[in-house]
Amino acid sequence: MQINFMEKRTEPRNIIDKYYSVEFSINEVPMVYQFKIWDISSKGICILIKEDSALLEHIKIGDILELKYYTFESLKPAEYIKTEISHMTRDDSGRFQGHYLVGISILET
Repeated sequence: MQINFMEKRTEPRNIIDKYYSVEFSINEVPMVYQFKIWDISSKGICILIKEDSALLEHIKIGDILELKYYTFESLKPAEYIKTEISHMTRDDSGRFQGHYLVGISILET
């Protein structure tokens, strides 16, 4: 029996295989944030941000940011890629309780 499965994620699977973390800063915030990339969201790849982080006051769905993506290959330089915040979902009772799953969608490579 053949099961037809249609991938509903917005990102190709090779993104999570190529990059392990992202780094970015917001103009109003004098900090650089770095996050591990997670493949746990049903809507694609995401980063986890603690619910009490000041960063959440400065980003919103639809924001387009220039994120610095780090690859698994240490000799390769990091890549700056235009990325959109696609969703922000609070985890109230799951594995990442107390965090927001912030979906990111690569716009260009």
